[in-house]
Amino acid sequence: MGETATLAVHRCRFVDYTPSAITAVAFPPLPLPSISDKGKNSSIKRSSRFGTLAVSHANGNIDLCEWAGGERDQQSSQAWVIRKTLPGPHPSKVDSLAFALRYPDDLTADDIPSCSDLRLFSSGGGSELLEWDMDRACVRRTISSQGGSIWCMAANPASSILALGCEDGTVRLLSLVNDTLTQYRRFDRVKCRVLSIAWGPPIPQYPQTKNYGRDVDSDSEDEEDIWTDTWLVTGSSDSSIRKWDVATGRVVDRMGMDKIRGERTLVWTVGVLGDGTIVSGDSLGMVKFWDSRTCTQLQSFQGHGADVLCLAIGPEGNTVFTSGVDQKITLFSLVKTGSSSNTSGAFTSRWVQSCSRRIHSHDVRALATWPPYTALPPSHKRRFPIDISPILASGGLDMSVVVTPAALPSTTVVKVINPLSTSAHCTFEDSYHRRLAYSAGASGVSAVQVARKARLISCMRDSGVSVWQVKPRPPVNDDANSEELNPAPSLDSAGWEKVLEMDLNVNTNLIASGMSDDGRWLVVSDLYETKLFSLTFDAHLPNSNMSTGGQAFHFTPDSSKLVMSTTASSHVLVIDLVGEKPRVLRKFDQHRFKNSTVHDRVVKGRRTDGDVDMMDATADNVDHSEDNEKSSTPAVVSILRMSISPDGQWLATSDDHARTHIFNLDSIQHHSVLPTFAKPAQVLAFVPRQPNILIMAFPDNTLQVYNVESRQFPVWGKELCNSLPRRFTHAHDPVLGVAFDIAEATLRSDIAPQYALFWGSTWICRLSMSDSTPRNLAKKRRRESTKVSPLLPTDDTHGDFRMITHYRPILRLDFLANGELVVVERPLVDVLSDLPPAYFKHKYGTS
Repeated sequence: MGETATLAVHRCRFVDYTPSAITAVAFPPLPLPSISDKGKNSSIKRSSRFGTLAVSHANGNIDLCEWAGGERDQQSSQAWVIRKTLPGPHPSKVDSLAFALRYPDDLTADDIPSCSDLRLFSSGGGSELLEWDMDRACVRRTISSQGGSIWCMAANPASSILALGCEDGTVRLLSLVNDTLTQYRRFDRVKCRVLSIAWGPPIPQYPQTKNYGRDVDSDSEDEEDIWTDTWLVTGSSDSSIRKWDVATGRVVDRMGMDKIRGERTLVWTVGVLGDGTIVSGDSLGMVKFWDSRTCTQLQSFQGHGADVLCLAIGPEGNTVFTSGVDQKITLFSLVKTGSSSNTSGAFTSRWVQSCSRRIHSHDVRALATWPPYTALPPSHKRRFPIDISPILASGGLDMSVVVTPAALPSTTVVKVINPLSTSAHCTFEDSYHRRLAYSAGASGVSAVQVARKARLISCMRDSGVSVWQVKPRPPVNDDANSEELNPAPSLDSAGWEKVLEMDLNVNTNLIASGMSDDGRWLVVSDLYETKLFSLTFDAHLPNSNMSTGGQAFHFTPDSSKLVMSTTASSHVLVIDLVGEKPRVLRKFDQHRFKNSTVHDRVVKGRRTDGDVDMMDATADNVDHSEDNEKSSTPAVVSILRMSISPDGQWLATSDDHARTHIFNLDSIQHHSVLPTFAKPAQVLAFVPRQPNILIMAFPDNTLQVYNVESRQFPVWGKELCNSLPRRFTHAHDPVLGVAFDIAEATLRSDIAPQYALFWGSTWICRLSMSDSTPRNLAKKRRRESTKVSPLLPTDDTHGDFRMITHYRPILRLDFLANGELVVVERPLVDVLSDLPPAYFKHKYGTS
C-alpha cells in the first residue's frame, strides 16, 4: 500500500440543506409501429439505449437524468445521472408530468427519442399547463385549462392530443399537432373531480381501397398510416370510473367502486392494457381489473393497506406495479391457468398478486418503467428482448429515486442481463434495488460552496442562502497516534457559527451560487438575474433585454475576477471585481458555435480564433459586431461546469453538448477546444502542482487528463485513465467533485506525489496525479482483476488507491487549510425527521 495520509476532518452536519420530495417520474414514449407491420414478426431487436428520466419535485424543479453508460453499453453501475435541472417558478410545485413526441412521423418504431425529439409538459395544482424548453431550461409556453385546477394529464399514444382532467369535472383535449399547443375540445361535465386519466388502445385505420398495379408515392402511404383514438378512461372523486367516447365526448359507461360507511372512494390512478383491460387503484388500497367492453369487474385485490397513488405497466403488458401511502410496491402478474373447454384449446389467463417489496421509507408518489408500455392492439403488440431486464423507477416523499430490475421469473430460462449491475438476479422479487443519491443542487452541481481562506461554508436553497463559519481547530499533539482519514472529535457549538441568512426575491428557484476564497464575494442566480453581494455593498449585473441569470460561477484564486456562464445566451462572461463597481471585461461566445463540431466530433480546420475583439471594459458595451454574429448560427447550450487553474491563468468550461473550451485569463483570449467525448464532463479541475494539467471526470467515473499549454493528452495521463481501479469506475454513485491538498501543491514531485481526493455521494477515494508514478503494478493488477466475476468488486487497495465509504451522503468536500479537510454531510435520517410520520399498521399484538 502507498503512503498514508493523515488529515484533520471536519465532519459538518450543521448544514440544513433539505432536498425536495419527488412528485412524479416519467420516461419518454416510443413511436407507434407502422400499421403495415400487421402479420409480420413483431419481435423488435432494440438497441441498448436507455431513455431520459424526468423527475419532478415539490419545489417546482424538474431533473432530466441521462443514462451514464454508452449507447452500446447494456450495463452501467451509475444508472441515471442528473444532466440538467429545469428551475421552476418560485413558489410553485409539480404534480403531473407528461412526455410527448415533437414530430412522431420523423421517428421509426425502433428509434429511442432524445430530448430534442421530445416535448415535456407539467402542471402544479393550478389551472396553468406548462410546456418546457429543455434546451434553454425554461418555460416555453403556458396555456390555461379553462376548467380549474389540473389534477391529471396523459398524452395519447400518437402524441397528437394531450388530455387534461380538471377540477370542474371536465376532460379537456389539447392539440399537439405540428409542435403546437391549442385547445381542441371539451367533454361533457360531471359533478366531481377528474383525478386520473388514461387512453385506450388506438385502432389502426386501414385504407378503404388499394390501388394494385399502381405506383403509390410515400406521401400517400404516410397519410394512410393513421391510428385513431376511440375511448379513454378517467377515475373520479365520486367512487366511479368512467369510459368516454373520444368522438362524441360523452360517457359510454360508468363503473362503481366499493365504499366504506358511505364515504366516497377516490380513484387515484388508472391504466389501460392493450386488450382493453382497465386497471385502477383507489383510496381503499384496492387494485381492480375491469373489462372495458362490458365495463364489469374482472378481479379485485386488497393489495395495499392505504391509498394506492400510482401504478405502472410492464413493457410487455403482462405485469402491473402499484404503490402508495403504505410504501409497498406490489407486483401483479398475468399467468396462464390452463386450456379452456372450447375446441380451440386456447389458454385462459388471470391476474395474480405475485409479491410485494418495501424499498421506500415514506409515501410513494410515482412509478415508471423502461422500456415504457404503450397500449396497442394484440395484432401490433410490441415485444422486447428477453435477455435484458426492464427497469422500474419509483420516487416519493423520501426524496430519492429507486431503480429496480423488474424481470419476470418466467424470463429466467435464458441468461438475463441486469442493466444496474447490482446482482446476478434480475427478477423484481429477488434483485437488489439501487437508490440514486438525492440531488445536492441544481444540474448535479453541489449547492454547498467552501471559501478556504475565510473558512466559510455557504448553502443555496430554493430562494435563499445561508453561510456558516468554521472556527480554527484547536492545536493537537503531532506525536499522537492517528488513523488515516480518521475524523476529528466532534465539534461543539463553539466550533462553528451561522454568520448570514438571506431570503431573496427571485423569479425562479436559485440554480447556481459561488463564493470567493477570501469570503468577500458571494454570487447567486436564478434563471433571469444574477445577484453579486459584498460585505460592504451589493450589486446586480446591468439590466439588458435578455436574461442575466447565470448557470455556473467561479472566482479566480485572488478573488479579483468572477467568471460566469449565462442562462439564455450561452455566453461566458469575465467580470472584473477590482474597483468601485464590477465591470464586464470580455464576453466569450465559443459555446454558441454550431460549425465547430460535426457528429459530436471536432472538425479539422475549424475556426479556432473565435475570440471576440477587445472592447471597452464597461458593463454596458459587451455586444459583438454583426459580422461575428453572422459567422456562426448560435447554438442553445447550457454551460454547467467550469474550473480555474490555481495560478489564475487558465479557465476550462464545459456544456451539455460535451464540448469543452479552454480560455487564457491572463490575455483574456480563447485558447483551444477539446475533442468531444461520449458524455459531458461531470467534474473539471486543475492540478495545483501542475496548473496546466486539466482533469476531467465523467458520469461513468472515467477520467481524461489534458495539458492545456501543449494542447495534448499526455502519455502518463492516458496510462492513468486506462489503469483506473475497478472499484472506482464501478462505484454505484457518479463522481461529484475532486479536491487537492494545499500543502502538497508546494512540494516537488520527486519528494512526494500529488494526490487527488475524488468523491461521490457515498464514497471518497484517493488517486495519485503525478506523472512519475509507475503504472506497471496497477496494469498487472487490472489484468488479473478481469478474471474475477464482475458482480464481486475487487479490493483495489494496492498502489496509491484508497477508498472509504463511511461518510454519506456527502454534499461537499474540500480543503480548508494544509491537512485540514471539511466534509459536509446531510444524513437521510435527518432529512426524513422533518417529514410527517409514515403509514404504519401493527400486525401483531393488537386486540
